[in-house]
Amino acid sequence: MIRRGNARPSSPRLCLLPLLGLLLLAPPGLSATQTPTAPATALADAGAGTRPGSESTVRLRLRPLPVGVRRVWLETDADGRRVYVMDLLEGGQERLSPDAFAARLAADTRDRTLLFRVFNITSVAGIAWVALGLAGQVLFAGRMVVQWVSSERSRRSVVPTAFWWMSLGGASILLTYFIWRRDIVGVLGQGMGWLIYGRNLWLIHRSRPVPERLEVRALGR
Repeated sequence: MIRRGNARPSSPRLCLLPLLGLLLLAPPGLSATQTPTAPATALADAGAGTRPGSESTVRLRLRPLPVGVRRVWLETDADGRRVYVMDLLEGGQERLSPDAFAARLAADTRDRTLLFRVFNITSVAGIAWVALGLAGQVLFAGRMVVQWVSSERSRRSVVPTAFWWMSLGGASILLTYFIWRRDIVGVLGQGMGWLIYGRNLWLIHRSRPVPERLEVRALGR
């Protein structure tokens, strides 16, 4: 008998180690030869929102909402049937099947005017919000024009106090607009900038000479 290298025949105990590992890792109630098909299906159904034997209600964050609708809920009854419940602006509720709800969304999208589609709104009140957001953006962008004009007049790069006031005002308007839009990126961006602009204005106020402060107070009287 010829042996190659130092290879030794494997021990029967070592062959049992993989089987022992499978037994330890197998879920309770399953043998090593069974496949966990039923638990995997149950997890997939739970992730999709279907929970047979129990009732559930989930609020849907739709943007834009259907015309005349304040909120949309998805209800699942004990038998797993799903119904879309819409809270109407004028009060009351409307319950629709999944097919009817899809048809309602398709009809609303088709009937929206070009202005409503461009602004991504569903009501006239949304036009006012968009106008407010545009005004804040104009004020926020105009600060750069003010800074540029001031630098040209001084023949050097300067940051006037009006720059920070316009930044604070524009950021406040845009922050309100992004909260209405539920835009987390805009809220975080303008929220952090708002603190910086306010801090700069406070530092400018503290750096004023004392006689200037007294003169301003005297004029205020």
